[in-house]
Parts: sequence; structure tokens; C-alpha cells
Amino acid sequence: MSTFIIVLMQFSVIAYALVAGVFLAFSDFIMRSLAATSDDGGVEAMQVINREVFRWVFMTLFLGMAPVSLLIDGYAWFNLSGPSGLLILIAAIVYLVGCIGVTIIFNVPMNEALSGLALSSDATRDYWSQTYVPRWTFWNTVRTIASTAAATLLLFGLFWLVQTEIQHG
Repeated sequence: MSTFIIVLMQFSVIAYALVAGVFLAFSDFIMRSLAATSDDGGVEAMQVINREVFRWVFMTLFLGMAPVSLLIDGYAWFNLSGPSGLLILIAAIVYLVGCIGVTIIFNVPMNEALSGLALSSDATRDYWSQTYVPRWTFWNTVRTIASTAAATLLLFGLFWLVQTEIQHG
């Protein structure tokens, strides 16, 4: 196995874990805090967060891991076998489906709906408290679990792969 692939996979473990940490913060306390603000503070703050997230490192890392995951999948599919190859293959698939897929199908449409709502309307407050916060947080928790699982599976796949190469090397 090339040094580049090993370093790429090591970087990916860290990247998956960093993405999981951001998602965990939102599911654990940020959304609950925003929901506890008075009046329309939570809605306004989330609208700002949803605009600002595109300008920072997180989005580059989050979206950048999609093509990296495809590369890891392709490498694992064509070059690896046994349990280590399977773990590495599954890790990247879990990230693609559980993070990227869930974001596109669930979180982004809710963010877009929220962005178009007026702050001071009763309909906005109802959508925020009864639909957005519970559903968005649920799907964000799915993303948290998926990115954590991807990091863990990739880490164990790498460990297994290195041990196998040491034993047969």
C-alpha cells in the first residue's frame, strides 16, 4: 500500500471525527440552547449559522470528504480484501450515506425552509419549535452517529490492515 493512501486514510479518520464533533455540538447543546432563547432569537441565530457555514473550514472539510470517501471506496474495492478492506469500504459508504446523503435529503431542505420565514410570525415560531428543532436535531444526530461510525470503522480497518501487513510483510 502506498504511503499516500495510508496518510489519506489517517487524515480521513481525523476529518470524519472533526465533522462528528461539530455535529455532536449541535445535537448536544447548540440546538437546545437556540430553542431556549426568547422570542425569535433561535430562528435568527440559526438563519445566520446556515448562511455563515458556507464560508468556513467546516464546509470545506465536510464536503471535501465526499470525494475523498469515494477515493477510499474505490481503493478498498479494487485493492483490499478481507475484514480490513471491508471495514474501510463500509467506513466511506457510511460517511457518504449517513452524512452527505442525510444532509442533502433532510437538513438542507429544512434550512432552506427556515431561511425564507419571517422572524416575527406565529407560523415561523410554530415551524421552529414543532418541526424544525426536533426534526433537524434528529437528522443531525444521525449525521453525528454516521461520522463517528465512519471514523471508527476506518480507524479499525487501518489497524487491521497494518497488522496484517506486518504479519505477512
